[in-house]
This record gives sequence, structure tokens and C-alpha cells, in this order.
Amino acid sequence: MRVPPAAFLVFLAACLVVAAPPSRAAVVEPDVPVEEIIERFIDKETEFSQAREAYIYRHSVKILEYSNSGSVRGRWEMVQDVLFDADSKRVEKVIFAPPSSLKNIVLTPEDLEDLRSVQPFVMTRENAHEYRIDYLGEQRVDEIDTYMFSVKPKQLVKGKRYFEGQIWVDQIGLQIVKTYGKGVGKTDAKKDHQFPRFETYRDQIDGEYWFPVYTRADDTLPFRSGPQKIRMIIKYENYKKFLGTSTITFGDVVEEDGQPGGEQPQP
Repeated sequence: MRVPPAAFLVFLAACLVVAAPPSRAAVVEPDVPVEEIIERFIDKETEFSQAREAYIYRHSVKILEYSNSGSVRGRWEMVQDVLFDADSKRVEKVIFAPPSSLKNIVLTPEDLEDLRSVQPFVMTRENAHEYRIDYLGEQRVDEIDTYMFSVKPKQLVKGKRYFEGQIWVDQIGLQIVKTYGKGVGKTDAKKDHQFPRFETYRDQIDGEYWFPVYTRADDTLPFRSGPQKIRMIIKYENYKKFLGTSTITFGDVVEEDGQPGGEQPQP
């Protein structure tokens, strides 16, 4: 997200509450070597990533922008179905995209990529080598015993987006059940890009894999023109298995004028 050039509103920081990071667990060495746990959960996440490509689901996003008085000043919403076409190709079909009323922020291509790959972060064999993974200890999350890890990209490559934060891995199923962090990457220093911290929760679907079901961000973005409070709610619903071979084709997002595009029009 970034502030459009014409926006010069300054907000009182005292009126805004910054989302607090989660508390870290005490570091206790597990019975199984940490390196083995990491290798096993990467294998399981890779298996899950492949299995998820056989599912259709509904993906909905709502972003709220707040005034300095705490009231909702603007919003951006989108609902799309991730499904398969007649040729068994995976596509995104936008079914609801009302006119945006955001006043002080603009969604960027980086934001849209984060919605696709960072908020529902999956650690696989394909991307694991790009990250430094550090063991933080054991922690109980919603009655689930988990291993907690810090995840950080080793380096930032232009044009790519990465997850940076913490992940919680189920000690039994060795899959991620929760993530907390933000999207990072190389951006144009001349533009004021800011990205919110978020939490993503997973749930077991079909009794085997843990699928992303809910993401929430409640953060204050420190723009140069002043802090901006935002809230983001993402839902992944109605998972259903599709039997067949698929490839992914990402479609364009429908903007408020009904035309596809990567950013909102400048005010």
C-alpha cells in the first residue's frame, strides 16, 4: 500500500493503536533434532501445496481505512472464486468488486501479490532455500502443541515478494497452523510503500491438510505524510476437491470502473 501523491493528511499518532507482535515461547530443545523437524515440515508443506491445487474455494478480501477519529473513512472489497474452467485450468473469477472508497491509500501490485502468496504463506521445497529458519521453542496454539520458528528471507530479489515473521507448526501433523508477519520485498524508494502485519490461521480440511481459512491485519502504517490506521480481513471458504489435473492462470482484478488493472486510479 502507498499514499497517492495528492494525499497530505496528517493523523495524530496518539489516536491510533499499533498491532502488537505475539509473545515468544521459551526456547526448549525438542526431543527430535530441529534440523529434522524443519526437513519434515517442509516436505509436508510441499505435499499440502500440491494437494491444495486440486481444491476450489472462495477468496474474499476487505480493507478498511480509518480517520483520525476512529471511524471508517474508506473501504476496498473483492470476492472471487478460485476454480477450474472447462479445460481444467485453474482461474480466478471475480464475482464482487464494488467501487473503492479509499481516500488516503492506493493498492499496489505488491499488495495484490501479497494477497495471493504471502498472506496464505506456504513453506515448500521450491521456496525454502530462500529463507533463514530459526527455532524459537514450543508453544500451544488453540489447544494444538506447536513448534515456533522465525522465518526471514536471506536476500531480497527485485520483483519478488517474501514472508517475514513467525510460523507455528503442528507437532503431530508437521504443518503450519498459524503465521504472523508481513510481506517484504524491494520497492521503489521514491514511493511510500507500507505493508501491514497480519495473522493467518489454518484449519483442517477433509481431515488431513491444514488450509488457510482466515487472515486479519489491524495495523497503523507509518506513511511519510502521517500514520494511517487500516484493518484487513481475508477469508478462504468453501473448499471443495476437484478431481483432475490443473494449471494456474491468474486473472485481472476488476477495479471500480469495471476494468482490469493493477492499481486504483489516482485521485
